[in-house]
Amino acid sequence: MTTSQEFRDLEESMWRAETRFDPDYLERVLHPDFFEFGRSGRTWTRAQSMAMESGEIDAVLPLPDFTVAELGADTVLVTYRSIVRHEELDYANRSSIWVRDGDAWRLRFHQGTAVHPG
Repeated sequence: MTTSQEFRDLEESMWRAETRFDPDYLERVLHPDFFEFGRSGRTWTRAQSMAMESGEIDAVLPLPDFTVAELGADTVLVTYRSIVRHEELDYANRSSIWVRDGDAWRLRFHQGTAVHPG
């Protein structure tokens, strides 16, 4: 099994502009069946996620309340809280399902749920 730090590195790469908007990186990391239920309520497909225009990401790193739970030999659930600076701070509970694909871990599903600070 991969360590918690390896999953933290993978998750935090999605919050760093240099990797989040790198098509070659996303091709390697996003599972072919990836989709996301975004904090906004919108559903994002893999293609939409890969086509997203690059921009600034001002997220608090390291990700707060980070946990990893093994769901099976080749599947883990990662949960954490995101805090992103826009005009105001946006808070969300986050969950990701990572699956082993050969020798690599790939992001299969992600969900963000808006929450109030506190």
